[in-house]
Amino acid sequence: MNHSAAETGSNRFEDFCGRRILIFLRRKAAAVFVMFAVVAVAACTDGPRTNAPTPVVQQAMSEPADTPLPPDADIDYELGSGDRLRVIVFGEPDLSGEFDVGGSGVVALPLIGQVRANGLTLSAFEDAVEAKLRDGYLTSPRVSVEVMNYRPFYIYGEVSSPGQYPYTSSMTVLNAVAVAGGYTYRANQGKVYITRGEGNEVEYPASQAVRVLPGDVLRVPERFF
Repeated sequence: MNHSAAETGSNRFEDFCGRRILIFLRRKAAAVFVMFAVVAVAACTDGPRTNAPTPVVQQAMSEPADTPLPPDADIDYELGSGDRLRVIVFGEPDLSGEFDVGGSGVVALPLIGQVRANGLTLSAFEDAVEAKLRDGYLTSPRVSVEVMNYRPFYIYGEVSSPGQYPYTSSMTVLNAVAVAGGYTYRANQGKVYITRGEGNEVEYPASQAVRVLPGDVLRVPERFF
């Protein structure tokens, strides 16, 4: 009897220890699961998002718009002395060819003689040539004009290599500064002054949105701080 009671007590003790160990292991497993769940949620909420804008982009999106541009910052190109044009009169090869805009601002064309080009856009000059051809020469003339060589532009002030440079189509203020070797360390990189034709010097923001035209004179000012 005593031997059996001892065995029974031993079995109860082992059962008790086994239950305690099982409970302990379950609690550990639950704690590990919670820890991994917290890490996963943090990674989803605080980690990098593929489609979310970076802080730099967000800052750029929230910044105010650039300084308003002057009305003539993106005007159509106007012809002037020194331009070389290709004039095509459809169906009339003898009236077509390449011609220079002379010092007086006119183009000497076959059959119709001199046509004023200075200050006209390409479309306006095409209309002027067609009007002269209709005046006793052709019934329904169609004319196309393109610029073969532009007159140069000029840039001086706080650029590395001021001077005269060939103009390229769709040139902007920043393109012109790059052609002239970039800014000097004294340059005010926020604005530029442009003299266009016979007009006065006008201040523009140094922006990729501001176009340079053939014959323009650009001045990059010095900063004062």
